[in-house]
Amino acid sequence: MPGMSRNDKIIPLADLRAPRSASLDALIREGANNTAAGSAPPQDTRGRFLHDLRISVTDRCNFRCVYCMPKDVFGRDYPFLPHSELLTFEEIARVARIFVRLGVRKIRLTGGEPLLRRNLEQLVALLAEIPGVDLTLTTNGALLARKALALRAAGLRRVTVSLDALDDATFRAMNDVDFPVARVLEAIDAAHAAGLTPIKINAVIKRGMNEAAVLPLARHFKGTGHIVRFIEYMDVGHTNGWRMDDVVSAAEIVRTIDRELPLEVADANYAGEVAERWRYRDGTGEIGVIASVTQAFCRDCTRARLSTDGKMFTCLFATDGYDLRSLLRGNRDDAEIENAVAALWRRRADRYSEIRSANTGRTRKIEMSYIGG
Repeated sequence: MPGMSRNDKIIPLADLRAPRSASLDALIREGANNTAAGSAPPQDTRGRFLHDLRISVTDRCNFRCVYCMPKDVFGRDYPFLPHSELLTFEEIARVARIFVRLGVRKIRLTGGEPLLRRNLEQLVALLAEIPGVDLTLTTNGALLARKALALRAAGLRRVTVSLDALDDATFRAMNDVDFPVARVLEAIDAAHAAGLTPIKINAVIKRGMNEAAVLPLARHFKGTGHIVRFIEYMDVGHTNGWRMDDVVSAAEIVRTIDRELPLEVADANYAGEVAERWRYRDGTGEIGVIASVTQAFCRDCTRARLSTDGKMFTCLFATDGYDLRSLLRGNRDDAEIENAVAALWRRRADRYSEIRSANTGRTRKIEMSYIGG
């Protein structure tokens, strides 16, 4: 950003990770009053219901992608959360059940890199016991080949794999740990063989780095049953040096593909789906584009996020969250926690992508590796 040197890119995460100061007791009372009045399921101030819960199980990652965890910030001495501060699998499952009672129907495990969390399949098994939930996971693929069968056996339904280019030099430059494309492709094959389908491939497109990857990715996965989702480079967190000039718009991505592989608009799978769907006119599959920057979809956003250490966030671009861990570990019963979560959702007014500007881009936001993508 103008006026900011590389040495200035240090963020006070100890402050940003601190919970919002709102009284949780007051929230519990507020939620109880609304429940008593028969107001359920909860809607936020813009009439949006809860549908998706994204759970970050670790703030650590074995990649250093330039748009998420740049190496000059997340280096060897970076203070990641100690294990004692992480929610246990049992705590995560408990809070997930509470969110499901409030309307959540889709749970996505994220990170950091979720497969770095030891014995993650045990958490998957706990969550898979919750009825009526679509359970999925997003991963960079580095550990997926060895974990795919165990995850499927535990009850995981689908995976999304991040892959920002097929060109090996470009991909290695973007993950910044010299990890090869071939191993991610092997992981995708392993996930397919294990039945973790349909597989989605997430590609963040940043101008000057990998815009040339769009068409090769579309060509490679067309007809495979896998769905590539092209994501506009976003100003998540405060360390990736985001500029609007670096954004390749969803419209440009669609035009690039359509010129060679004709596309047509497809209907959304459900209200609030983040990706705009496009199918190939010859019937050989589809792509998605996620246009948070150029085509804000805040009005339909149905997502809540649970951080690694138990903070609830109501927006990907949040500056702070609410401490549910203190309730989980403070002898509160499920009804009290449910009332607090419902009250927080009813207060929600987030619409960051609709009001994004040069000034909001400078806001010190929670990092995606902590809150979950």
